[in-house]
Amino acid sequence: MRSTVRLRILITCGVLVAAGVGGWQLLPSDGVRTDPITVGTTDEVTSLDPAGAYDAGSWAMYSNVFQSLLTFKPGLSQPVPDAAESCKFVGTKLTTYQCTLRDDLTFAGGRKITAGDVKYSFERMLRIKTDVGPQPLFPTLKSVSAEGRTVTFHLSGRDATFPLKVATGAGSIVDKDHYPADRLRTDSAVDGSGPYVLKEYKEGESARLEPNPRYRGAVTKTGHTVLVKYYGQSEDLADAWKAKEVQVTHRQLPPSFLSTLGTKDGTRITEAESAEIRNLNFNVRPGSPMADKAARQAVAAVLDRPAITEGAYKGTVEPLYSLIPQGFVGHSTAFFDVYPEPSRKKAEAILKNAGIKTPVKFTLGVRKDATYLAEAAEIKRQLDGTGLFEVKVLEVDWKSFQKGYAKGSYDAYPVGWLPDFPDSDSFTAPLVGSGNTLHNGFSNKRIDELIASTQQYSDRGRATNDFREIQNEVAVDVPLVPLWQKKDYVLSTDAVTGSQYLSDGTGIWRLWELSWI
Repeated sequence: MRSTVRLRILITCGVLVAAGVGGWQLLPSDGVRTDPITVGTTDEVTSLDPAGAYDAGSWAMYSNVFQSLLTFKPGLSQPVPDAAESCKFVGTKLTTYQCTLRDDLTFAGGRKITAGDVKYSFERMLRIKTDVGPQPLFPTLKSVSAEGRTVTFHLSGRDATFPLKVATGAGSIVDKDHYPADRLRTDSAVDGSGPYVLKEYKEGESARLEPNPRYRGAVTKTGHTVLVKYYGQSEDLADAWKAKEVQVTHRQLPPSFLSTLGTKDGTRITEAESAEIRNLNFNVRPGSPMADKAARQAVAAVLDRPAITEGAYKGTVEPLYSLIPQGFVGHSTAFFDVYPEPSRKKAEAILKNAGIKTPVKFTLGVRKDATYLAEAAEIKRQLDGTGLFEVKVLEVDWKSFQKGYAKGSYDAYPVGWLPDFPDSDSFTAPLVGSGNTLHNGFSNKRIDELIASTQQYSDRGRATNDFREIQNEVAVDVPLVPLWQKKDYVLSTDAVTGSQYLSDGTGIWRLWELSWI
């Protein structure tokens, strides 16, 4: 996906003049600012332990304080070595993947990193297997071995996407002296080898990151000290920007604020075509009203996406009718093909033919935030308005929301999704494969077969037909309904440079690109 990202940078006139006139007051005698660059976000960190989280806020942190064997650089769709000196598949079967570790790596604490640490990190993540952890990314990983500086991954089947998965936050290398083998680390410290060191962390409030002088890897530019501030709701982040409490904002500003953005004195706006999507997911476990496929199909037949995107999101997102978003191999309009327009009549017929009594009563879990609540209210309005459904909205904080849907506490729940890596597989296996990250109990043998088929091709274009068939199956079985795809916005003051490289729409945070002008 990174190769398809295009940036539109709107930079106001007089940036250098503004920095020259007012910026001098913040400079020490040598002319270099040393105060932290403050970045605001609503993406919370669920866990500082990479074995314990699979969300945007946590992975944004991991990409700065941990290293993986591989990483992604802007504009490239294939990973490059980071902690590794080199990596490759052994043979042509795509079932053995081998990496040679760099010989100059140390954790921030000073201990030399070994191949054993890499093996330990992967085995630990798979062993702990938390409800909201990243282990579902590696269904084909059978075992890991380490000898000297060589790490070998043994796979149960062909998986051309395995290197892409290694390059994500799930591949974070941890110091085995500080991370228990069978449980998550629960303190507020981090022991990694990434470009930054976590100097101070206040849960839900802030994180102070300072450049790691011991880092060796793909990042060649020394970063600046960064203070990340976490805001509970998008409105709070907008208020912080207006009050000049932050110099950079990223994820998520309220749609009402984004829809009025324009070039203003002292503001830089970076807009990128994004791979972020949002789906309405269904709990298909026995006992849930949504366990019946017909109930899910009826919801899909009624939902009016444009009303959601224009109402709750003020036109800052675009309706999505497929599991795989625009810009990725295999993108289609499968849901539009099956449900071309909202139809109460079609929904009623689906429910009647399945012998389902109406109204269908179900709970809709939603993260506490003004925008998401507006979205949930619109969904409820549409469904209740047909007389076929009766929706009860449950509003919860982010951590409780994650735990809730993992336990099956809600019959339906909207969740945003950023790809873990720039490949369509990041939208299929984790979302609709058996044992998926949504923990909704969904399993479809044909979809699993198709997912495995897509993973066998090194030439990803050859997987196009399989990806499209997956989406056709999803549109019929409806474990989820795609809602929208959005653009990515980064705002910064004219005193900061590098904000245009902070994000490429896939969730990686390149804080080291930020610096004072």
